[in-house]
Amino acid sequence: MNLLLDTHVILWSAAEPERFPQNVAEELENESNELWFSPISIWEILLLAEKRRIILEPDHEKSIRKVLQELPLREAVINHEVAIQSRFVDLPHQDPADRFLAATAIVYDLTLVTADRRLTGSNKFAVLPIP
Repeated sequence: MNLLLDTHVILWSAAEPERFPQNVAEELENESNELWFSPISIWEILLLAEKRRIILEPDHEKSIRKVLQELPLREAVINHEVAIQSRFVDLPHQDPADRFLAATAIVYDLTLVTADRRLTGSNKFAVLPIP
């Protein structure tokens, strides 16, 4: 299975893996699954750090680069099709990061791993929900 990690899933994977229920942890650790990220998650993490909602040490840039080196993630490039789909994805809100993540899941045929209930209701992309 190809899994797209929501922004909070990337953060939990790096700092709090115990937050995952057993079934999700098993999927994330399963070597036959590919783990993907969207650059929009990196943008979102940096915004959270700038707003001091999360702490990245020693500095934001070094911290995010370290996370990307340590986690076995493939990058799902934001391209024109992702941008187009972000405007047509079936979501109940207009949050740009969520729209880009959902569109990325659609375009790359990835299963989105998320605890965000606002992302679990669409029938346009697969979701591995975190209770």
